[in-house]
Amino acid sequence: MSTNLRSYSALVRLLCCSALAVCLKSAPAARILITQPIDSNRLYALAGNTRPEANAQNDRGKVADTFAVPHMLLQLQRSPEREQALRSFIDQQHDSTSPNFHRWLTADQFGQLYGPAPQDIEVVSDWLRTSGFTVNTVYPSGMSIDFSGTAGQVLAAFNTEIHRLSVDGKDHIANMSDPQIPEALAPVVTGIVSLHDFRPYSMKMPSPKYRIEFEIVVPDDLATIYDLKPAFAAGYTGKGQTIAVIEDSNLYNTEDWNIFRRVFGLSGYTAGSLSTINPAPPHGTSNCADPGANPDDVEATLDAEWASAAAPDARIEVVTCADTTTTPGFVIAAQNIINASAPPAIISVSYGFCEAVTGVALNAAYNSAYQQAVAEGVSVFVAAGDDGAAGCDRGYNAAIHGIGVSSSSSTPYNVAVGGTDFADTSQHTTGTYWGPANSATYGSALSYIPEIPWNNSCAGSVLAVFSGYSVGYGPAGYCGSSMAQQSGALNLVAGSGGPSGCASGVPAENFVVGGSCKGYPKPSWQKGVPGIPNDGVRDLPDVSLFAANGLWGHYYVFCFSDPLSGGAPCVGAPDQWAGAGGTSFSSPIMAGIQALVNQKMGGAQGNPNPVYYKLAASSVASSVFHSITTGDIVVNCSGDISCFGAGFVGRGRGEPPTAFDGNGGLSTASHTYRPAFAAGSGWNFATGLGSVDAYNLILNWSKGQ
Repeated sequence: MSTNLRSYSALVRLLCCSALAVCLKSAPAARILITQPIDSNRLYALAGNTRPEANAQNDRGKVADTFAVPHMLLQLQRSPEREQALRSFIDQQHDSTSPNFHRWLTADQFGQLYGPAPQDIEVVSDWLRTSGFTVNTVYPSGMSIDFSGTAGQVLAAFNTEIHRLSVDGKDHIANMSDPQIPEALAPVVTGIVSLHDFRPYSMKMPSPKYRIEFEIVVPDDLATIYDLKPAFAAGYTGKGQTIAVIEDSNLYNTEDWNIFRRVFGLSGYTAGSLSTINPAPPHGTSNCADPGANPDDVEATLDAEWASAAAPDARIEVVTCADTTTTPGFVIAAQNIINASAPPAIISVSYGFCEAVTGVALNAAYNSAYQQAVAEGVSVFVAAGDDGAAGCDRGYNAAIHGIGVSSSSSTPYNVAVGGTDFADTSQHTTGTYWGPANSATYGSALSYIPEIPWNNSCAGSVLAVFSGYSVGYGPAGYCGSSMAQQSGALNLVAGSGGPSGCASGVPAENFVVGGSCKGYPKPSWQKGVPGIPNDGVRDLPDVSLFAANGLWGHYYVFCFSDPLSGGAPCVGAPDQWAGAGGTSFSSPIMAGIQALVNQKMGGAQGNPNPVYYKLAASSVASSVFHSITTGDIVVNCSGDISCFGAGFVGRGRGEPPTAFDGNGGLSTASHTYRPAFAAGSGWNFATGLGSVDAYNLILNWSKGQ
């Protein structure tokens, strides 16, 4: 038996069961699933784990067999009865009438009660070793194994070649076919989390300089608009709480954070602190190299600053690991911190890409990590995305792959945070909500400002009508006009939402949702609020906050001085500082609000969603949530997939559109306009339950338990 597995088994034996007497009753014994000898001639394909870019057109040849592939992650799965028991136990942890209410587990306890059988883990580990790999870490959860090897060993063990690719002028590597494993291991192995270097996107959108008067959003404005000021006055400032922002880059420097707090009046909250952590796994060889500052330092900076804006006395931890050859650094950072002996009670993630492209194994890794997190009491907030419902078409000017949501935010165990914009400019009421002069900390918002879904696309109804068109879609709509083409309104920039559609299985041709793809089942808590569809799947987002990047004159400002990533010294008035939007902001802000809740409630709260939805179905809904009923997240589209009214001439299916192709509106039907998606009362795909009144959320939290 390996050192890792001996330590794991010994730890299991030494765990004290008296403290877990109730939950032990609900945890079935670990059943051994590997019951047949390993036969390398009887293989099982791990379907749904090849990137669509890994094709003959992009192929530039096989890498050398000696090509190093360090720190791959093998995702495992538990028995069906343990999976069902875990789901039931998590429900009980979030039910105040249950004896398991808030009975949070440690990572070791989680592995003991709900991990695969230790014997199965050892069989898989031994198979990796006999295949020439180095097993670096078996995580305490028992759900993931870190291992290293070469491309030649990957080919021999998993029967897939790693090739060099050229995609849109950029060099990549990727496996060219789905990995295969001995059939005997299939009941325990989900797949390799990643065998390529296509990275999830940061959910941040830069702020173009639109020709409109700006009312930029600073922390004082945030506190006014979302009712944080009375919470701060009551002493709910995040004191004693820790928020981890999960990154793949360090900050450019810590002085930016200090300047941000000083200029915007946050430095008076003296308990607030900032630290950077490169977390090692609890056992085995470290897989978390210090990434230094890289182009994603802008994401790390805005996450840290705006989490602090919402919870100025909280400890902000920038938890960051470098990318390995095939594994995203933020995935490693999240895995390591969740398996730590004392994980932070709140986590925010601002990276993602659509479910259909992410692949079965990485989708499963997100789900497994967040599931473990909430069982440990951790609240996980994830940016829902910045592409409307076209999550598979980021970077295009029009949607061509239909409706898709972000894989990192679609699990049942995280809060998916969407994006809004303010309605004052489009409604010509700016003077009603913004004062004529700034405060000493540059705030000028006077009150809550009515919101609309964040949507910069010509297909959005608010922008189309404001521009003089009755509709956005079609040759006669705004998207078909020269005005839209010249103004850059042919885009996919909008807050994201939609149904989970491809969390597992293999997508249809051209990574369109379909084929054997299935979304996550609808969680038990996503009910009771008008507008929630009876679709049987997890629907996004849960809540939203302002996330716009300037179309209507509003965006976030932050201090970011890295000149290589578009930053500049933070001197003078902040309207000359870096500015941006995106659900990258709304997620850490919601994490900050949760820190105030945790402070009020005296401890970790696990998954906030059961409380959100219960409050939204109660008599206090209108005081806790701002229902958003005007506007939509419809973006322009091109082609024949979930697209109504498009001008699509002379192009093949799946080819990227030019700026002049997309003049349809993304729709849930191709031959009838059913907007994907419109705002509405209660819950909706555009903004979820709406935005929050932070103070009323804090005061009413216990009513939702």
